[in-house]
Amino acid sequence: MTETSFTSRFAVSPAEASKFGTSDLRANFLVTDLFSPDQINLTYSHYDRMIIGGANPVSQELKLETIKPTGTANFLDRRELIVVNIGKGGFVTVDGQRFELGHRDMIYVGMGAMDVRFASASQEEPACFYLISAPAHQSHPTKCIGISDAKRVDLGSQATSNQRSIFQFIHPEGAKTCQLVVGMTTLAQGSVWNTMPAHVHDRRSEAYLYFGLADDARVMHLMGEPQETRHLIVADRQAVLSPGWSIHSGSGTSNYSFIWAMAGDNVDYTDVDPVAVGELA
Repeated sequence: MTETSFTSRFAVSPAEASKFGTSDLRANFLVTDLFSPDQINLTYSHYDRMIIGGANPVSQELKLETIKPTGTANFLDRRELIVVNIGKGGFVTVDGQRFELGHRDMIYVGMGAMDVRFASASQEEPACFYLISAPAHQSHPTKCIGISDAKRVDLGSQATSNQRSIFQFIHPEGAKTCQLVVGMTTLAQGSVWNTMPAHVHDRRSEAYLYFGLADDARVMHLMGEPQETRHLIVADRQAVLSPGWSIHSGSGTSNYSFIWAMAGDNVDYTDVDPVAVGELA
């Protein structure tokens, strides 16, 4: 039987966050326990009702069960779901149809799917599935998108320590969703900065999952209002919840990858309010 656990995170105003110390910032915005062997761990966020989680099947297949905060008989009765595999090879089965996901491949599962299961191709080298879900108003077809099929955009340079490749899995010109917009950014060796110059987007909240870090490496994730910034020290396979009022940028002790996922009023990837470096405080 699948063991599923969940926690809830309530929304925090910028005025509250400006008074937080380190422990309060981490308790409200950092998710450290996403992945556990043979478990599904979920975090229900009150930022656009986004749920993030991890499914780490090792010795058994894991079934996605509903949780109390959704208020529905099945997890996807009024939700959509995106799953990204950051581990080794694995399988996602949706209502009896099996999809194979390699490292960094993803699958979109539309509202109304009744039975979603996760399995690894090898117990010795298990898959590790990152889950992102948001409320939905319409059902769109389930679709598997490999990393090689994502829309790739190369940005930055070694001179500014931010040479990176952005892989847009879900975007307005690609697979249809209700409100989820998801992609992955991979920094080149020798580059450490992401999303700088920073921006905010009051119309959408976001979650960052950092991965590809060595055990002793960290990312210094910047958050907060542009003139009232704070930071979080983030380890491998940990995630940050980012409200619409907060910047979301960071620099690592080495290069890394991260999955960004947004939910909110629209799916326009470019709908952001830029913040110049000189405006940060």
